[in-house]
Amino acid sequence: MALFDLPLAELRTYRPDIAEPDDLDAFWSATLAEARTHDTPVTATRVDTGLTLVDTWDVTFPGFGGHPVRAWYTRPAGVDGDLPAVVEYLGYGRGRGEPIERLTWANAGYAHLLMDSRGQGGQYGNGGSTPDPVGSDPAAPGFVTRGIRSPHTAYYRRLYTDAVRAVDAVRTLPGVDASRVAALGNSQGGGIAIAVAGLVPDLTAVAASAPFLCHVQRAIGLVDTEPYAEIVRYLAVHRGAEESVLRTLSYLDGVHLARRARAAALFGTGLRDTVCPPSTAFAAFNAWADGDPSVPRDIAVYPFNHHENGDAVHHRRILTWFATHL
Repeated sequence: MALFDLPLAELRTYRPDIAEPDDLDAFWSATLAEARTHDTPVTATRVDTGLTLVDTWDVTFPGFGGHPVRAWYTRPAGVDGDLPAVVEYLGYGRGRGEPIERLTWANAGYAHLLMDSRGQGGQYGNGGSTPDPVGSDPAAPGFVTRGIRSPHTAYYRRLYTDAVRAVDAVRTLPGVDASRVAALGNSQGGGIAIAVAGLVPDLTAVAASAPFLCHVQRAIGLVDTEPYAEIVRYLAVHRGAEESVLRTLSYLDGVHLARRARAAALFGTGLRDTVCPPSTAFAAFNAWADGDPSVPRDIAVYPFNHHENGDAVHHRRILTWFATHL
């Protein structure tokens, strides 16, 4: 894929004027307040993974509507004391899989919570364990258009709420320093991490790579790849729904939520990424903490990479970032 987006010099200063709902803060405050009324206990059951250097628990916590959400909690074996925690969110269509799959963070000395994505896990990887019990009006195949005619019914309202409640849950688990919690994700997971940073004011650090659901209106006009293509297909059938759909997406857009974040943030983007275009990542990055220079932030740019951005090289950068800020 050739370069197709703005030149890097323009990306570094790209701060689009995106209409923000007047009631954005009230909407999310009410959503999270309702979710926190569901006080089902967080459960953690030790599992035998066959690995001896890490300990793992199968966790269930209450998410949106009190719905049970599954996660894997892993920490280095034989380590006493409370550790900083990394909460990881998954890419589009992937479930939490098997507990032996993601061991980087426990091996780096962190407590690691990998949140399952409700209703996902059937497209690739090793499956998921969390159903989404909420139905939807007609939608395009996938997840992004489920309930998309209203922010109150939107699928990502539920998923973002689950993600915030995952931070609440990890802070209750044994061996976690609740004052040092980071959010991490790639693609959909990167978009969720940005949202969580905007909704959890005392998060410590964030790593958001190739983030989804940022500057959405530009993305659907710039690329024809999944998952943004689902929105286009939906609007091709539901003619006249554009206004309500874009209004719904404005409540979920990472640019608005990034503006509210205060955690130290490391972004990553590939300049040839036709899934989550670099201008959409830069739009969120440049909005981070509303430009407050006292909030640490950096973006790693990979000029010749696509949606994989920096791959393992970028993971090394995240390890250094978390070691510095956690």
